[in-house]
Amino acid sequence: MRRVPRLLRLLAISAAAALCLGACSPIGLIASAAGVASDTSVTWDIVKHFHAKLTEDDPTPCANLNSVQRVLNARCDYQPGSIRRADIAKSGLQECPLALATRDPRLWRALPELLDKGASVNECPGSPLVALADSDPCPAFQAASPEVLKSITTLAESDPRAIRHDVFRMLGCSNARAVGLDRVLTTWLDRGELEPGKLSFSPLSAADPDLLVSRFGHELEVAGHTAETALDDYDGALPSGFEEALRRSHWAALEWWLYRLPRLANLAPPQRGGQLAWVPLQRVLLPGYLEFPSTQRDMVGFLMARGADPHQKLPFDQGKTVIAFATRMKSPLLSLLDPPSPPGPSAPTLAKAETDALFKHNSANPPPVRAARVSAQVGVDATTSR
Repeated sequence: MRRVPRLLRLLAISAAAALCLGACSPIGLIASAAGVASDTSVTWDIVKHFHAKLTEDDPTPCANLNSVQRVLNARCDYQPGSIRRADIAKSGLQECPLALATRDPRLWRALPELLDKGASVNECPGSPLVALADSDPCPAFQAASPEVLKSITTLAESDPRAIRHDVFRMLGCSNARAVGLDRVLTTWLDRGELEPGKLSFSPLSAADPDLLVSRFGHELEVAGHTAETALDDYDGALPSGFEEALRRSHWAALEWWLYRLPRLANLAPPQRGGQLAWVPLQRVLLPGYLEFPSTQRDMVGFLMARGADPHQKLPFDQGKTVIAFATRMKSPLLSLLDPPSPPGPSAPTLAKAETDALFKHNSANPPPVRAARVSAQVGVDATTSR
């Protein structure tokens, strides 16, 4: 007899759970079900099963995370001094703690304490700064505290793996220069860590265009780096130095490149192995290519004034020229690339011009026969007078 009421209770719980799944929050479901099922272990197991299903995708509560996991979770509050050394050694994370803390600016808060309490960059399979440059080529370093900036400097100066094309570009970008992080590049140069021939990239190509035309760029050339070797392949994802200058319409940096390598005005080498060379004049015609679209006309004129030929054939389509490409895309700059020939003078105008010129010539130089007649007539008159 007791089995029937118990079965009814189970059915009631299931029905209530189904209704709550459609209209109630997980908290309301658990509270209601727990109140009904508190008297039997079987029904409580059912409630726990529903709870597990409802919360299986929920993030782990911050209180259940260890100290390293907690500070490296952006949704958890950070309390300085809360990191335990033992948790650094066994963080339970799938990625190196320093790499996680460096890649996400929201987690930079943990960098100083991690380093102070023994976190080693050598335990990371790759450079944490490479991970940062991959996620953002010019992070908002101005928002970082002095302690965080010091930690980033430490990561750059203590890890040779950080000397890469993209990190070099990142540490020389405008946000990095604003807080003095570009001094790391000078440190690398002074230490002899940028010796030509021993890098996977050219510092001249990796340098931010502003740095390229600065004293630092000159020091790189004095150290033996050349514009010619800056065209070689490199290990990195960011554009080459010449292309970066082109995209940003950085006139001074473009002058630097084209003065040393005039051929770049017509044909630039491929950025990656297996790719094709490219034509700068065609590339700047592409919508959205230039960072400042308003400079497009000036850029086309700039390149043409420095030798760019609108009749240059395109490497990806040898049957087309830059002019043909511009014609196909109906570029408003077609008239600049291929200006119409000036119209010749009409026939009546030409005839009149020739007649006027002949009249002027005859007026200044009378025909010899007429001059002889005049002279003879003067002689006759003179004789008669006598």
